[in-house]
Amino acid sequence: MIPIKVILNPDAEVVARLKEGLERKDGYCPCKLAKIPENKCMCKEFREQIADPDFEGFCHCMLYYKSK
Repeated sequence: MIPIKVILNPDAEVVARLKEGLERKDGYCPCKLAKIPENKCMCKEFREQIADPDFEGFCHCMLYYKSK
């Protein structure tokens, strides 16, 4: 199994702003409208991207980055 690496965005200002948004939305992605389980951070969309061995990049809201 190949290890994956997921880190926070290196831009501290972006991270701080997104964490504030997560607090306001009770842990749901601040970039998505619906408060549904799939949008709870770390959202289903990014978890699926993490599972893809060929994916490298940021999650939708740019809080997390997955490298190969």
